[in-house]
Amino acid sequence: MDTGSQHEDALELKGDLRSDVFFRADKIDLKSLDKQFEKHMSRAWSMKKREARRPKEEWEIDPTKLVIKSAIARGTYGIVHRGVYDGKDVAAKLLDFGQQESKTEAKLASLRASFQQEVSVWHKLDHPNVTKVPSNICCVVVEYLAGGTLKSFLIKNRRQKLAFKVVVQIALDISRGLNYLHSQKIVHRDVKTENMLLDKSGTVKIADFGVARIEASNPKDMTGETGTLGYMAPEVLHGKPYNRKCDVYSFGICLWEIYCCDMPYPDLSFTEMTYAVVRQNRRPQITRCCPSSLNNVMRRC
Repeated sequence: MDTGSQHEDALELKGDLRSDVFFRADKIDLKSLDKQFEKHMSRAWSMKKREARRPKEEWEIDPTKLVIKSAIARGTYGIVHRGVYDGKDVAAKLLDFGQQESKTEAKLASLRASFQQEVSVWHKLDHPNVTKVPSNICCVVVEYLAGGTLKSFLIKNRRQKLAFKVVVQIALDISRGLNYLHSQKIVHRDVKTENMLLDKSGTVKIADFGVARIEASNPKDMTGETGTLGYMAPEVLHGKPYNRKCDVYSFGICLWEIYCCDMPYPDLSFTEMTYAVVRQNRRPQITRCCPSSLNNVMRRC
């Protein structure tokens, strides 16, 4: 090829950069491409083999058996979908850590650790008043409960209230579930009606173990404002050491809410509520018509 021809080829290529670029096949180094492809495939197979050799955790599911359907709610770190796992109706919480580009490695590691903590605590539990996990994707799969949340059930009944026997049955379901968790040395730390689900028969089950943890032998190792405003015990609100009794306090608030079909402290801000609960020992007002047996349980919590 002469100099003029080379100059014309260069001009043609420069013009092509503005649109499509074409290369002559006889100018491509096929051997080099072949080596690059072989190197890439070797690395991919190596990663796949390492993943296959990694021992599976007890709580890991087989993603090929999971079918995701419509979204039904938003939970901690993600959206909850209805689905089917291994032929069973389930609720699948798909984790959403947000845009990974905007988070540091430390933050992402913290979110993944929270996910692992939730599942590692939850998957071992087996009780009729605690939602079940059927057994390496980032989602939590639990049994689907068609009755929805206890919070929604109470809102629907806020005008006519619940029959006393229904209140007692719900209270017994929650207390049995909490008693089981505490027997396993697990503190839920976010006991509230929104984290209770009802099945088709009306049985209440405790759900959402996003902030649950194994109870520390020394209460001083458990501090921090963990939970939901309105249900948090005074010692938790005040940042003092606490133990499983914080769940018992939250149960007492839930019991008041179930009986009254109302929200505790609806008109107080975070600051006002914290001051009233911690400094003034304020609690939701129990109505005079409340049976003494139920009244006593609320006060003891």
